[in-house]
Amino acid sequence: MLNHEPPSDKVMTSPTLALSTSNAAPGASGFEAQDRTRKWSWGQILTTALSLLVLAAAVWQARGLNLSDITALVPSSPLFWLVFALSYLAGPASEWLIFRKLWGVTAQAMGALIRKLIYNELLLGYLGEVYFYTWARRKVPMDATPFGAVKDVAIMSAVAGNVMTLAFIALAYPYLALLPLKQYGNDIAWSLAFVVAISLVPFLLRRQIFSLTRRELWTVFGVHVARIIATTALNAVLWALVLPDVEIGWWLVLSAIRLLVSRLPFVPNKDVVFAGIAVLALGQDVEIAALMAMMAALILSTHLILALFFGLFDLAKGDRR
Repeated sequence: MLNHEPPSDKVMTSPTLALSTSNAAPGASGFEAQDRTRKWSWGQILTTALSLLVLAAAVWQARGLNLSDITALVPSSPLFWLVFALSYLAGPASEWLIFRKLWGVTAQAMGALIRKLIYNELLLGYLGEVYFYTWARRKVPMDATPFGAVKDVAIMSAVAGNVMTLAFIALAYPYLALLPLKQYGNDIAWSLAFVVAISLVPFLLRRQIFSLTRRELWTVFGVHVARIIATTALNAVLWALVLPDVEIGWWLVLSAIRLLVSRLPFVPNKDVVFAGIAVLALGQDVEIAALMAMMAALILSTHLILALFFGLFDLAKGDRR
């Protein structure tokens, strides 16, 4: 005769399997592997890879910085630093307003948009858009893919930048005599105007290119135009705070050059490129050339500090995000 033992009240446990009934999804097995490493999504892998790249770029770029030269030129006025902070954050803040309107994002998106700026500036143009797309897929609840909106916002940013560049070329044209390029003024103006005008093509192919509505596109365009005007004005204020005696014509010419450089695709460190072009164009005007170099170094230093912070933060959190 077989002896039947009564069922035990103890729950069977195993180093590899555990029974879960309260949190089990409908139709799913109650057994869940406890010793299996959680798989990383491709978005998490990309974010970690970008964090490592931006840390490497930060260390590499920091080699050429002379902090003593930078601090010697930077004003100690609190107004300068307030205007600088507003100028630096104007881009991410404007895009936060756009995606707040489109997706209803929270303040958390501001950090992602600052990272987007840093990735574009330190690594490669439009790599920031790739990061922000992966962030939106993981963090923003939505029915449709965020690709269309991210793409449309990037295109409208380029269109707005090119339109405003044309406007500043027109404003700065009477002051081209300040540069040692006077004899090439007409050729440069027409050549640049032609190149920039190509960006107007998306408007002609709106139905084939854009996924946002006409109203949304004009809203995005308006925010980008306001951002460009604000950042250009804030940069001019920063320059004037350092060199208050320089005539306004210089600031118009330099603003036009800066906007032109910002339109270069896939070029990182655009402020450093702009400073180099400005130094070559300014010739013997040592004070203004030194100012442009100082501002480029200051912006690059800010990118590096924030890149190190975000990179270390990402690596510390790992896949727990």
